[in-house]
Amino acid sequence: MTALEQHSELSHELLTMKAADQAAAPKANSDDPAQQLAWRRLTAQHGDRLRTLLEQHGHWPTAEEVGEEAALGAWLVAQHADRQLEVQRLALRLLERAVEDGSAGPEGPGRLAFLRDRLHVNAGLPQRYGTQIQGVTADGAPIPWPVEDPEKLDAHRAEAGIPPFAEYTAQYAPKS
Repeated sequence: MTALEQHSELSHELLTMKAADQAAAPKANSDDPAQQLAWRRLTAQHGDRLRTLLEQHGHWPTAEEVGEEAALGAWLVAQHADRQLEVQRLALRLLERAVEDGSAGPEGPGRLAFLRDRLHVNAGLPQRYGTQIQGVTADGAPIPWPVEDPEKLDAHRAEAGIPPFAEYTAQYAPKS
């Protein structure tokens, strides 16, 4: 099998997982326990498969290799592998290398920030970039998970190429 065929196969699989992930995402916050369970099963299945793909591939699947939507799919699956910290750690290591060597593209640093925060929150550690929100107050103010250095939050976000915290959290404001 040629490298192009391997990348095409990987791209197809990542795109398939991305589509299923996005179709099922509303179930994650459903009041229906059966829908929540379906979401957990899907994300666990995808997390297991992503680990295998990453181990076989040996590096982060970049947009240049698999296409932007497939690269986004790999990141979404890693983000949603909340009960599989080993998968998130592997994805984080590989994405860090891709960002460091410049192969992750312009979206790489922001995706890395979100994945790092997600892993830290899942591991019970404070986040750096404030990307993970645990809920909103009655008046719509976001409640982020703990942040390691709140005074430097927007500086860290700027380094990762993501909007300031206030701009990011404006999406949680009640619609009038």
